[in-house]
Amino acid sequence: MDEFPQVLTIEEASKYLRIPLSTLYKLAQDGKIPCQKVGRHWRFRKETIDNWLDERSVLPNKPASNQS
Repeated sequence: MDEFPQVLTIEEASKYLRIPLSTLYKLAQDGKIPCQKVGRHWRFRKETIDNWLDERSVLPNKPASNQS
């Protein structure tokens, strides 16, 4: 699959994020990842997932300068 659709199923989101399906179910059920439940099915907007990832990016710490 070269390109992911705008709205992802939980299986597609798992592949996109490269995390186990069980982990994604847990994140979704706990409200820790942006998604919606449509009937019995979880749906994820790709753009929202990308923004969520960007917001949680860890930036390297600046090295402390040793000026005495």
